[in-house]
Amino acid sequence: MTAQQGNKMKSQLDKMLTTHDKLVHSEGVKIISHTQRDVEEWVQHTVMIEGCDAPFKFRRPKKFKCLKGNRVNMTYYPETEKVAGFEIEVMKVVRIKRF
Repeated sequence: MTAQQGNKMKSQLDKMLTTHDKLVHSEGVKIISHTQRDVEEWVQHTVMIEGCDAPFKFRRPKKFKCLKGNRVNMTYYPETEKVAGFEIEVMKVVRIKRF
């Protein structure tokens, strides 16, 4: 990646963070668990990161190479989901890239 591409991506990220006040960006977080399962025509990915108990979820049309042990940059929204009558905190990932 060139410096110009890096600056362009950074400015796009800055615009997203400014526009959406609940959006969070984390850089260089370590993935300790990565699961993938088919949900209808999508693949549901769930990752856990070092130092956080909340799952990070995102959907893609295809499976990824396993992310376990890698460092990534993620942009996400905190949300709550109801599972078996309990509300749990989950993170809805809108952007994930290897660090």
